Amino acid sequence: MPSAKVQKHSNHPHFLCHSAGSAVSHLHTSSHVCAKQHYKMLVLGGGSGGITMSARMKRIFGAENVAVVEPSEMHYYQPIWTLVGAGAKTAASSGRPTASVMPSGVQWVKSKVQEINPDTNTVRTDDGTEISYEYLIVALGIQLHYEKIKGLPEGFGHPKIGSNYSIQTVEKTWKALQDFKEGNAIFTFPNTPVKCAGAPQKIMYLSDAFLRKTGKRAKANVIYNTSLPVLFGIKKYADSLWEIVKHRDLQVNLRQNLIEVRADKQEAVFENLDNPGETKVFEYEMLHVTPPMGPNLVIKASPLADEAGWLDLKKETLQHTKYPNVFGIGDCTNLPTARTAAAVAAQSAVLNRTISKILKKEKPDKTYDGYTSCPLVTSYNTVILAEFDYNGQPLETFPINQAKERRLMYHLKADVMPHLYWHGLLRGLWGGPGPYRKLLHLGMK
Repeated sequence: MPSAKVQKHSNHPHFLCHSAGSAVSHLHTSSHVCAKQHYKMLVLGGGSGGITMSARMKRIFGAENVAVVEPSEMHYYQPIWTLVGAGAKTAASSGRPTASVMPSGVQWVKSKVQEINPDTNTVRTDDGTEISYEYLIVALGIQLHYEKIKGLPEGFGHPKIGSNYSIQTVEKTWKALQDFKEGNAIFTFPNTPVKCAGAPQKIMYLSDAFLRKTGKRAKANVIYNTSLPVLFGIKKYADSLWEIVKHRDLQVNLRQNLIEVRADKQEAVFENLDNPGETKVFEYEMLHVTPPMGPNLVIKASPLADEAGWLDLKKETLQHTKYPNVFGIGDCTNLPTARTAAAVAAQSAVLNRTISKILKKEKPDKTYDGYTSCPLVTSYNTVILAEFDYNGQPLETFPINQAKERRLMYHLKADVMPHLYWHGLLRGLWGGPGPYRKLLHLGMK
């Protein structure tokens, strides 16, 4: 059985360990079992949290002592997919090769995590390779479950349906919007936790703007069917969004959960969560699906999970509740805040400090307050910049009312933040409580 591909990131070629009793790079194999690799710091996942933390850990442990397990050849800046789905950005602009964002010298194990054994400090990959660690950062993200909606994902093979939550389906959203003639444009929010909870309605506002711009709005019913009992979880921003909904004649139906798509008939079936069993069929000319989501299945099957399957962390320090050498970041955790890239930025600085202190056998002294941010895109040139903490209290950067639609915030979302993501956050150079606050301070210098 071959072991995981390992790429050492400098100018080195891929190193591949075979089961033929050879020693490749500094990894050793025996004739019948896969390579047993060992790292001081092992990072699971090469998304926003994983790459950010591997860059930071390289500075603490040295590149040769850090490894990242990630199977994907491409890394995507997912927050921009909202704009891709509305035709304001290209899908190609959202992705870069994983090799280009992996910190130089850090070991890239190009494989998928199969099993985590915190009691033995080991991880097994899908090809059987066992990797041991002294410290572990889990950054495996959230799992999308299109298959939990009857008729999906196969329904995406039909026109007039898309989803901004996957690189495979985001351009289908833009195609459906362009092809819209008349009828219902429906946007959904599932009955599960999600990443970027504002995204399901951002595409509604952008679609409304596009239909107005192209003279089709009079023939459209723009409908937002959400499982939630509210439009947005933070009242200050929800109040502003309700004003937009009324002003633009958008139809919001609360507690409506998408359970089936009949793509061949252009029908979507919703269940009334306040009266289970009661369903309603909507015809659509355009349908944007936000899939049900859930905890990473590898975490869920491990001792690291809480009862619901999420990575069980101390919410102030991001250290695991039971295993002191295990830490986590981002969408895979049970931190009670909105799952966003801005949250990862804030968490990364706290986690870096926590690990630094623990290595010195000191008590972590920096705490994460739950800071997260959701730039609520309301048109092709305006954004409401929502920023808040664990308690749902606004935690704003700018000395203005951020619940108001602003052009400056759109520029920040569409142009400034992608640059800072690729050149700052992923290099471990950007983060801390309120990444926008750092930006403001830089602008004042």
